[in-house]
Amino acid sequence: MTKRSKHVAIAIVGAAAFTLAGCREEQVDASAFPDLQSCVDQSRSGGMFSQQDCETAFSEAEALHVEAAPRYDSLAVCEEQHGQGACGSEAQATSGGSGSIFMPLLAGYLMGNMLGGRSGMAAAQPLYKTPDGRFTNASRSTTFSTNSGSAKLNTSQFVRPTSTVGKAPMSRATASSRGGFGSSGSGRSSFGG
Repeated sequence: MTKRSKHVAIAIVGAAAFTLAGCREEQVDASAFPDLQSCVDQSRSGGMFSQQDCETAFSEAEALHVEAAPRYDSLAVCEEQHGQGACGSEAQATSGGSGSIFMPLLAGYLMGNMLGGRSGMAAAQPLYKTPDGRFTNASRSTTFSTNSGSAKLNTSQFVRPTSTVGKAPMSRATASSRGGFGSSGSGRSSFGG
């Protein structure tokens, strides 16, 4: 009976280790760019992404920006969360939104090489300034020290953020109760040069 218990225990420990290894999140090569031209310049010098990848990812980041950027009920609240001069009206950003709703300006974009290798399938996320001079993605899952460089990032960085279109904009009280837009990120990361 003892022999059988040892084999069962070993099998359970082995299965648990295999399960934990399977739960580890996949990492992908990623780069952040302050603008499309920076990515295109990188592609011309033999970087990880092609010019087509850059253009496609930038378009995706712009579309996600319009769909998922945080929205605020005043310019003052937006600038408290993103810094002086880092916000504009929804009407300017979306070509038809409300002039009384404010959004952060797109401060760059994050690209991930989801298939590996040059010209793999690239995924993108918009980046926004935080009041302390850092950058964060639309879902606030990570804060970055810069909006340019390369690193290995978890694939979760490229999960589609929740849409904010048509939802009530955040007031000062709402933004404060959430700890501010850029301060509630669960992770911090830096990009290498």
